[in-house]
Amino acid sequence: MNLDSARACDKSLPGADNLVSNRMAKNFKLRLGGFALAIVVVALMIGWAAHASWRQFDQLSRRLTEMQIQSFKTADQFRANLQELDYLLLRHTILRDREDQDRFMDQWTKMDQWIDTQRPTLTSDKEQRILDSINDAYDFYFTAATNLLQQVWDKPSDDRPLAAFRKVEDESGRLLGLGNQLVIAHRESLDRFLSDSQKSLAFLRELILGALFVLFVLLVSLALVVYRDMIMPLRRKLIESHAVIQRQEKLASLGVLAAGVAHEIRNPLTAIKARLFTQQKVLNSGSPAYEDTIVIGNEIDRLERIVKGVLQFARPPEPSLVTLSADVPVREAAELMGPQLARNGIDLKIDELTDAMIQADPQQLKQVFINLIQNAAESIHRNGTVTLRARCGTERLGGQSRPAVVLEVEDTGRGISQEVQKRLFDPFFSTKEGGTGLGLAIAERIVQKHGGVLRFRTQLNRGTTFGILLPRFAPK
Repeated sequence: MNLDSARACDKSLPGADNLVSNRMAKNFKLRLGGFALAIVVVALMIGWAAHASWRQFDQLSRRLTEMQIQSFKTADQFRANLQELDYLLLRHTILRDREDQDRFMDQWTKMDQWIDTQRPTLTSDKEQRILDSINDAYDFYFTAATNLLQQVWDKPSDDRPLAAFRKVEDESGRLLGLGNQLVIAHRESLDRFLSDSQKSLAFLRELILGALFVLFVLLVSLALVVYRDMIMPLRRKLIESHAVIQRQEKLASLGVLAAGVAHEIRNPLTAIKARLFTQQKVLNSGSPAYEDTIVIGNEIDRLERIVKGVLQFARPPEPSLVTLSADVPVREAAELMGPQLARNGIDLKIDELTDAMIQADPQQLKQVFINLIQNAAESIHRNGTVTLRARCGTERLGGQSRPAVVLEVEDTGRGISQEVQKRLFDPFFSTKEGGTGLGLAIAERIVQKHGGVLRFRTQLNRGTTFGILLPRFAPK
């Protein structure tokens, strides 16, 4: 016995016939759950990206509100106010009007307060630093302006304090320069903000598109998995069941017809055989008439075998199941058929055996094995090899994968053509001259009665392997 094969069979435990299907169902549920989780994650990612995009857009909108526009106009308003102060100083210097001085002080106070209120509208550190410089320079400007005002009242009307006025002009020019810098800094800040916002929105847009693509791929994959693991097996099972039902209906109809015809033929054959036996008694042995009765008797025996085969196909006996080792029918068939095949130069050998247990009718199973060995020998004709084996495996039986024992007959014969394969198990179809075409049909019915499957694989001019698939018996 092949120890590796036996060891492989021993891995199957009681109840293992449902283990594979349960594992497949569990794996399908895990894949389905994984796809569902991935779809939820991608959907959450899309929701987050959409929410982030909306926030970014809202932030961009708020940053470009009236306050932001007002911040952009800060420098222009500052320059206008500064020019107003310069005008009041010049008018006061020339006209020496106290009202101009009062208006200057009032305008300076408002200007100072206005500078303080601009700080919250500025968005960058550079703008804040320039505004601080403007605030300091504005103090210097005020100092120069108050010095000019003081000199205007301390000196005679015909003496103009030009040096003090130039100082005011210098401080005013410095403030105007800082105002221009503030405009440039604000434009840079706004451009940078717009660029960053565009990059963020572009990234979020790509993220959403990528997530949508991944979601589409996941949904397509999920649909394929559901179709492959749920719909396809059901569809295949439905097609197989429909084909089996159609075949069973045809076979049942054919069986009823064949049984009726065989029964009607059997009675006349019995009468003919009896009359032939009577005639043989009155004829001289060796005479031509006696030789004719021998030929007639042989043909009657052949007809009886055909009738017996038809009745066996139409009403196969129920198997008397017993528990036996899978190697028993293989050894018995080899002992019985080995010498017969050796006369034609055909080597019958056993390649692999397992002692896994099966439940079968020993006589019916041996009948199937002998039929397969005879077909293999006829395919070889002379000088070849027929190999027998019994091995364990996981096969599809009864619509599900389960532990099984496979009994195989392999030959090195001619193989089976495509045309013959289509009708191989059809009753009364035979490629042999004088064949009844019932051997494989009966073998298939017997195997089906055992809850198994008869299958084959073949290659032209390379040989054919027939396999009897039977459920492995696991004691409880």
